Amino acid sequence: MNETPSWRQSRLKRFQAAAIAAIGYPLIALLARTLRLCVEGREHMDAVTASGRPYIVSFWHGRILPLSLYFRGRRIVVITSENFDGEWIARIIGRLGYGTARGSSSRNARAATLQLVRDIRAGRSAAFTLDGPRGPACVAKPGAVWLASATGAPLLPIHAECERSWSLRSWDRTQIPKPFSRVHMVVGPPIVLQGGLDDEAQAQACRDLEAALDRLRRRACELADVEA
Repeated sequence: MNETPSWRQSRLKRFQAAAIAAIGYPLIALLARTLRLCVEGREHMDAVTASGRPYIVSFWHGRILPLSLYFRGRRIVVITSENFDGEWIARIIGRLGYGTARGSSSRNARAATLQLVRDIRAGRSAAFTLDGPRGPACVAKPGAVWLASATGAPLLPIHAECERSWSLRSWDRTQIPKPFSRVHMVVGPPIVLQGGLDDEAQAQACRDLEAALDRLRRRACELADVEA
């Protein structure tokens, strides 16, 4: 049985979550209007879209902001935590045009993952931070691989680098684009996995995905003229 998160019992916390979202969304929307988004490898994304198949956008947690801005308005489904931070994040990304499956690695993970399976089978794409929500950074966890194997949806690896940005002192070094910066996104070829992968095959798929993301990261850094 799902229990109501303790923070929801606080009227102050509920107000704070609503206030953060009310302030945060306009600021993020304003930032998005100043950015110049450049995409290399768009043909990979176009090919998957043209096929009519849903896909799983796969990227590192530290690039969640620029990629969220690029994919906004496409009804892509993402997992958001049921904790306090997850609430205001869910409110903001909802206004950005995303769907949400509520859960995390420590709470209602199974329910959130099964919701993603249902959404993908209904034709909606998903997005997955491969190393989220707590890291370690740039180490792929098996969630996205399992989801791709269970649904047949291809993984679409992508990385973004900003020419000018701030980096938070967080485990993932979250990158926040500076206003009027150019953001370089590099999309890799889609990765289609067989169904019913065992643990060893999933682990190998995670390593292959890490290698693909590393190649995309190096190329994005080259385009943005920043240190890889």
